[in-house]
Amino acid sequence: MKVAWYVDDDEEMINAISLMMELLDYDVKAYLNAPDAVRELLEGAQPDLVLLDINMPEVSGIDMLEFVRRKPQFKDLPIIILSSEAADIQIDEAFARGADAYVCKPVTLDELEAAIGDAYQARLKS
Repeated sequence: MKVAWYVDDDEEMINAISLMMELLDYDVKAYLNAPDAVRELLEGAQPDLVLLDINMPEVSGIDMLEFVRRKPQFKDLPIIILSSEAADIQIDEAFARGADAYVCKPVTLDELEAAIGDAYQARLKS
């Protein structure tokens, strides 16, 4: 089974997305902040996919995205932004910094599944 990491400071959202991801045959490892997730990545953990919220304390999802994309060892890691931010400027910024897909919350199972497909396709093209 593939492993997806979900980084979000909202535990209710983590629970909801985790259930959806399990329906899509993913094991989910949740993080309540970006520094913990980055630490594990740098220690050698290898998720198949990362889902990131934008608005988090300490380090935003956009900042984590940018940091991860600067590391060559993560160039093939699909990253999806899951956010309540729906402004074009935020969506454009996420893609400019390396997001492979962007989904606005609340998200349906079909939207999540489509975003995962888009993210894997984007990594194949890069």
